Amino acid sequence: MTSNELSTRELNERPSLTGERADLVETLAKQRHFLRFTTRDLTDEQARLRSTAGELCLGGLIKHVTKVERGWRDFILNGPSAMPDVTAMTDADWARRADEFRLLPEETLAGVLADYAEEARRTDELVTALPDLDAAWPLPKAPWFEPGVQWSARRVLLHIVAETAQHAGHADIIRESLDGAKSMG
Repeated sequence: MTSNELSTRELNERPSLTGERADLVETLAKQRHFLRFTTRDLTDEQARLRSTAGELCLGGLIKHVTKVERGWRDFILNGPSAMPDVTAMTDADWARRADEFRLLPEETLAGVLADYAEEARRTDELVTALPDLDAAWPLPKAPWFEPGVQWSARRVLLHIVAETAQHAGHADIIRESLDGAKSMG
């Protein structure tokens, strides 16, 4: 088995966390909490509302962060083949991707929050069981990545933290614009 592969057995044999891994899980948990907290006491309809000039809504942000976390976790395990080659995406692909930022009529806030909790659990398990945080893969093809650059599992996890924190900030602005509720302050 290579350093980038994990077996189910290894994922189930989780040692207690200390040091860097504990810091990663704790920091992710904190940022996830801030993101989820912005949706407290909202109806599905409120979670669908756009309250700023942008296209973002709270339910869509939760969906997007869930998909991002899943994609990067899969990248840690399987490399760039786990992610789409965005340079080959068609207009129809981009239109479907836009739905990732919306809470669609058949979706519920409770459902997307449950999906997010499950992805968070899986990522936390991976942080616990990953044999080597230095194991690296080349980044997938995308105009925003320099060709040939590799990211270690550690770098990917830091990216998930940053992405979650960034979107928690977006969510806080959207929520305050909806009804004046704030996450802090």
